[in-house]
Amino acid sequence: MANAALFIATVLIWGTTWIAIAMQVGPVPVLVSVFYRFGVAAVILVAILAVMRRLKLPALRDQPFILAQALCLFSLNFICFYNAAASIPSGLISVIFSLATIYNAVNARLFFGDRITGRTLLAAALGATGLLLLFGQDVVVDFDMGTLKGIGLAALGTLFFSLGNMASRRNSAAGISPLTANAWGMTYGAIILLFLIAVTKTPIVAPPDITYLAALIYLAAIGSVIGFTTYLMLVSRIGSSRAAYATVLFPIVALSLSTVFEGYHWSGLGLIGLALTLLGNVVIFARPLARRPQADAGLSAS
Repeated sequence: MANAALFIATVLIWGTTWIAIAMQVGPVPVLVSVFYRFGVAAVILVAILAVMRRLKLPALRDQPFILAQALCLFSLNFICFYNAAASIPSGLISVIFSLATIYNAVNARLFFGDRITGRTLLAAALGATGLLLLFGQDVVVDFDMGTLKGIGLAALGTLFFSLGNMASRRNSAAGISPLTANAWGMTYGAIILLFLIAVTKTPIVAPPDITYLAALIYLAAIGSVIGFTTYLMLVSRIGSSRAAYATVLFPIVALSLSTVFEGYHWSGLGLIGLALTLLGNVVIFARPLARRPQADAGLSAS
């Protein structure tokens, strides 16, 4: 049941982080907010590993891939997501993020030679149609440039996330534990963000209120330290494509919170679009009936 527990924890944690990200959008610049998140997360995780005497420095040959993981999972992707949250509801960002299943299938083909099936192409078509229905009114009919910008940033952030999955898959294959990769990746990510803050001369603004601070603590400790660890443990145990199936369920949690806290209003086409997008993700993992027991065993094995 270990894989199932990791899967459920990832869904519940990352399904709720999107609304916390939205709570941080405002007076604190995006670069600073992302730096706060991964700076705090790095301190927590490095301290835990140090106390447990499990803090190990990866070999020099592994450092470029730890850096790649830092860039794609702990800095650039969240710069995109935080900026997207200023333009579109957080729940809709989670819908776009759920397409990581398709990104991962394509990138696994490019980097590891995994086969792309007709099922993947069907899933991509369903996902694209679903997004068109979700955002068509704003982008095609009313041509809301802010919405279009938010979609683009969320899609770019998801691409970075998928590339980070590929780096994590390589690191796990090299024998680097997810905890070790995360500790150093978050540390490098915080350093990268601090460098970007200095280069862009972005003002460092202190957390303005208790809501921002609570969101920061949740995102750093729960969303980053625990959430990334459970997710990357799944990647190492069941593979990047199957682990990304967790993203299919994020929108259900995230959109529920967005409806309650952000006042997101549903339309008939929007509901159909959400269903198609989620169906596109589900299609990727559908198996022939004869093979289903073997496929299910990977997720339920202890």
